[in-house]
Amino acid sequence: MEREASKKKDRVFASPPEKQFEFDATVAAVFDDMLDRSIPYYRESLEMIVRLVLSRKREELRLLDLGCSTASLLLELSRRLEGSALLRGIDNSPAMIERARQKCEAFGATNVELIEADLLDFPIEGEDVVVANYTLQFIRPLERPTLVRRIFEGLREGGEFYFSEKVVFEDRRLDKAMIEIYYDYKRRQGYSDYEIAAKREALENVLIPFTIAENIRLCREAGFSRVDTLLQWANFVTFRAVKM
Repeated sequence: MEREASKKKDRVFASPPEKQFEFDATVAAVFDDMLDRSIPYYRESLEMIVRLVLSRKREELRLLDLGCSTASLLLELSRRLEGSALLRGIDNSPAMIERARQKCEAFGATNVELIEADLLDFPIEGEDVVVANYTLQFIRPLERPTLVRRIFEGLREGGEFYFSEKVVFEDRRLDKAMIEIYYDYKRRQGYSDYEIAAKREALENVLIPFTIAENIRLCREAGFSRVDTLLQWANFVTFRAVKM
């Protein structure tokens, strides 16, 4: 993946949180480390998406990253794509967009356009690929069908929608076991039990996950003819939906 700028270590929840989780300047400053240590196989998932996008071999590629955060995916595509491409990232967090711009400038990624906007209102049209990694889960459930339908309508024929989500399981016993497995993973990454509990509390009613079946149904009802799971580790899943 792209050469990372100096990463600050995530200690956001080492002290009592004063508010619900939000993508503010404090989170943006440590977000790359937070992703690497909080999401199993995050880098592998991004690499898979990059490889699949590169395999499209279009002379001109249009790609839109919804909730681009610090632009890690866009930077890697910028570095490896041959030919012309329009790579755009949308995020409604000013702090995330500013951090993304700093990274793009540091890496000389002049073909990446970053836009601070509400992705629920941003026009989607004529895209070859739309990406939303761990973005839909922060959208209100009632608004997700409309957004995914807009993504479908904004893709060209043969276009692809890649998205990753934290999921829940219908089997409550399995769901509880998977959560414990995930917390053990976070402990191995250096997070304390206090940090794990504090972040869980801050994310309550902010991050609302669907089941795998609900995510697939969301795409099919929007019009996607094919929906596949590309990678799963416990309750983290990467999907690919195709417009045929």
